[in-house]
Amino acid sequence: MAQPLPLLPTTVVGSYPQPAWLMNHEVLRSRLVPRVRAPEMWRVPAEFLAQAQDDATILAIRDMERAGIDIITDGEIRRESYSNHFASALEGIDPDRPGEVVGRTGKTTVVPRVIGRVRRARPVEVRDVAFARANTDRQVKITLPGPFTMTRQCQNEFYADEAELAMDYAAALNAEIRELKAAGADVIQLDEPWMQAYPEQARRYAIPAINRALEGIEGTTVVHLCFGYAAIVGDKPSGYSFLPELAEASAAQISIEAAQPRLDLGILRELPAKTIMLGVIDLNTPTVETAEEVAGRIRAALRVVDATRLVPAPDCGMKYLPRDRAFGKLQALAQGAAIVRRELGA
Repeated sequence: MAQPLPLLPTTVVGSYPQPAWLMNHEVLRSRLVPRVRAPEMWRVPAEFLAQAQDDATILAIRDMERAGIDIITDGEIRRESYSNHFASALEGIDPDRPGEVVGRTGKTTVVPRVIGRVRRARPVEVRDVAFARANTDRQVKITLPGPFTMTRQCQNEFYADEAELAMDYAAALNAEIRELKAAGADVIQLDEPWMQAYPEQARRYAIPAINRALEGIEGTTVVHLCFGYAAIVGDKPSGYSFLPELAEASAAQISIEAAQPRLDLGILRELPAKTIMLGVIDLNTPTVETAEEVAGRIRAALRVVDATRLVPAPDCGMKYLPRDRAFGKLQALAQGAAIVRRELGA
C-alpha cells in the first residue's frame, strides 16, 4: 500500500535521465523527442533490452526515493520519447511508412501516419505500472501523451475532421487508463504540451477529448502543459496562450512550468477549483538550486494558491539532464518543500 501524502507533496513530471549504458545520449540529442519509434537510440541488443530497461527503471525509482520525492514515476526509462511509446502502439498507424508535419519549433519532423481508425489493440504501459508498483511503497504516477497532442503529432490521412481523430485517441487512452488503474497507478497524467502551441485548435476540441480520455476514471488525474524541454527551448514566454480554459477539464490537477519562464503566478487564480502541480525547478540552469531557493518559489505560489492545492515539481521532464544534476535538483525540491511544510506547521 502506498504511503500517505504530506502537505505540499512533491513529484516529478515524468521522465528521468536514462543511464548512458542504456541510451546513446548523442543519438538522443540528435533525434530530440522522436515521434516515431527510434530503436537506434538503445545501446543494448534487442534480446537483452527489456531486462536492461527494468534494471534502469529500478535505478530511477531508487533515485527518486533517495531524493525524497513523494509521488514517483518509472522515469519513462523504457521510452524513446514521452509520446512515441504509446502513440506508435495503436491500430490505424502505418508502422513502416511515417509522415511529416511542421513541429512546434517550425521544423519538419517525422511523425506517425494515420491510415485507418485509431484503436487500442493491446496494453501498452500496464506492465510499466505493475513493475513500478512492485518496486516502491511511494505513490506511483504514470504518464501518457494526451489526445490533442497526439492529434497534432501525426499525419492524418483518414479522418475528415481532426476533432474526430482526437476523440478516437481519447477512447484508446481511456481503455489504457482503466487497466493502468487496475495495475496500481495512483496518479494518471496526460501530457498536452501542444495546446500551448496551437491554442485556437485546442479551444475547438482539446477539452472534450481530454474529458473523454478521463471519463469514469477515479483517483488523481493530471493534465501537463509546457513550452517544451529546456534542451530544445531556452527562451520561454512568461505566460500561457492556453491555460484558463483548463478549468473545464475533468482532471483534478493542472501541471505547468513556472521556474524557467518566470511565470506570473497570478494566472493561477483563474483555476480556483484545480490543484496546481507547479514547476519550481528550472531545468535550463546548469547549477542545482538550493533548498531555500526552492522554498522561495513555493512561498511565492502560496500567495495565490492554498497549500492544500499545491504540488511542487520540476518544470518538465528531466530526460535530457545529466543524472547527477537531476538527482541534485530533486533533492533540492524535496528539501525546499520540507522547509515550507515546517513553516506551515505541517
